[in-house]
Amino acid sequence: MADTYCFIKDLINDLERGRIKIPSFQRGFVWEPNRVAYFIDSIYKGFPFGSVLLWRTKNPLRTERNLGPYRLPENDPEYPIDYVLDGQQRITSIFGIFQNSLIAEEDEGTDWTNLFFELNSKESVPFKHLNDFTNYDNQKFFPLKYVFNSPKYRQLTRNLDESLAQQIDNLVEKFTKARIPVERFESEERKYVATVFERINRQGVELDTFQLLSVWNWSEDFDLQEKFKELTEELQPFGFKEIGSDLLLKCSSAVVMNRADPENFMELPGSAVREKFYEIRTGIFRAIDFLKTDLNVFSLKLLHNGEYLNCSHGIFRFFTKTASPYFSRSI
Repeated sequence: MADTYCFIKDLINDLERGRIKIPSFQRGFVWEPNRVAYFIDSIYKGFPFGSVLLWRTKNPLRTERNLGPYRLPENDPEYPIDYVLDGQQRITSIFGIFQNSLIAEEDEGTDWTNLFFELNSKESVPFKHLNDFTNYDNQKFFPLKYVFNSPKYRQLTRNLDESLAQQIDNLVEKFTKARIPVERFESEERKYVATVFERINRQGVELDTFQLLSVWNWSEDFDLQEKFKELTEELQPFGFKEIGSDLLLKCSSAVVMNRADPENFMELPGSAVREKFYEIRTGIFRAIDFLKTDLNVFSLKLLHNGEYLNCSHGIFRFFTKTASPYFSRSI
């Protein structure tokens, strides 16, 4: 895994060209304006703020997420894509504050992008959000949107007192020289990527292996997340409403591969997952039938982390011709 640094302007350029993308399994932009201001202040003062983790691949994912309120352009197919696995909030903040090229999607909030540097500020954090981006006192505030826009930057500082102009020059110089730490790994092996995701999860980052698998297996007429949602709803009347996507994913792996290991399940092509979903659904229902009729288990709360369901449905996939009448209508 390569450790590198990226200048802010270079990061913005790569985003504008579509070379860096946000995978759809990432959550959306959730930072409050104050947190954005503190993050920008950390860059300004040279404080450490963590690295960005990128996964480089030549095979684009089927679905991608907007970068906050901005829809990123398509990448040149001749170039690989860097997907953001960790650091999306920071990248979105940087792009939203400094970029001038993309217009936000309709009905997307952008008030948090109106961040200004307060001249002669006595505050510990000299950055403030202003409600009106076009109507402000340029003797007191400088919009960060123009840090990398040389014509605008020069226009705004042309008639300022030398001391104010010098403050803005120093500001621009700091952000121009600031570097963002980047970790990047390149792989086309899904099992390897899944392992990286798992390790990130253990560090408390909200990434979902099931959502990643859903993206890889998605097609116009098959959405794994939607299929699992429907299956969960079907199971609720039978006393198993506690089943979540993680447990269903393990069940699916055991039905198809005889192993409750999502990493190995990821090695299957999307077409195989779609073709075998009926078999997965049948195995899960018969496992529950076995638990209810043979073991008198009517809720997952009686099991240890659902492990009996993991094991039993893998066994019952081999007996597709002997479904219990109790579940025959559901299967």
